[in-house]
Amino acid sequence: MNEQVKLQILKKIEEYETIVVSRHIRPDGDAVGSTKGLTAILRATYPEKNIYLTDEDFSDYLAFCGGEDTVPEEAYKDALLIVIDTGTRKRISNSNYAKAKEIVKIDHHIEADPYGDINWVEDFRSSACEMIADFCVTFKDRLKISAEAAGFIYMGMVTDSGRFRFEGVSGETMRLAGAMLDFGVDYETLFSHLYTEDFSALKLKGYVYEHIQITKNGVASIYMDEETQKRFSLTFEEASGVVSELDSIKGSLIWVAFIDNAAAGNIRVRLRSRFLGINDLAIKYHGGGHNMAAGATCFSKEEMFALIEEADALLGEYKRTHGERL
Repeated sequence: MNEQVKLQILKKIEEYETIVVSRHIRPDGDAVGSTKGLTAILRATYPEKNIYLTDEDFSDYLAFCGGEDTVPEEAYKDALLIVIDTGTRKRISNSNYAKAKEIVKIDHHIEADPYGDINWVEDFRSSACEMIADFCVTFKDRLKISAEAAGFIYMGMVTDSGRFRFEGVSGETMRLAGAMLDFGVDYETLFSHLYTEDFSALKLKGYVYEHIQITKNGVASIYMDEETQKRFSLTFEEASGVVSELDSIKGSLIWVAFIDNAAAGNIRVRLRSRFLGINDLAIKYHGGGHNMAAGATCFSKEEMFALIEEADALLGEYKRTHGERL
């Protein structure tokens, strides 16, 4: 079935003279890598076409990847829009998306909003970049794939899988990652961009380790209030990223970061887990995502505490039925 969908997408790409590529708000490595990778491939393969990459949001963390394009509004009338790594239309970082003639959705999140005229969704994939890599390999005789394009795709595969440690990583993931490396990816430079840190970032980690809270059953959480965000001069994305500092605590199979978002009047939530699913919990709190990596929103401190309490009960039940699995 998905082989037919991939072929449909390629035929649409061949059919249109104007193609706009978009991703989700607050872009991460997967969103940036998948869209920049595909855009580079389309530009190399079809130099005569108008290929745009647009994003109304920005990621300081990924600024080294370069900027995006300004798309003339009139271009959408006869354009194919390809939206990648974006589960719902409300998260598309393109206010003109509905003006496109047709939309292709390529995504690896649990299906909640099939907004595309063509929807290619594989929620078992570790990243959207893995899907783009699969697309490249499937049509390698018809697409021109440069080291730069492969590097963007590899970046998203690495970051969204936690360097190939998270749920969804399979033998196929590794084979596709290897296929990208075969195009000549400069992974040493890439990793120096991704994983070297300013001293201020190390001081932030120290703050996080001092302020982690652990519940009775082992849920680890951190609350990043407005004052702390200002103290460390954090963007929203950087504040959200502290959730990754909680992922190696022995016996803690659920970890959560709460990020105060006073401008929007809410508290954004980053939920992660090992072995047990937390997506249903995220959905209950106005969010969703993957089985073991999801986002949510709380609208009060009381709701935040309630989420922690439910996560603790969920983890307690898991440990009672599965033992102290780590």
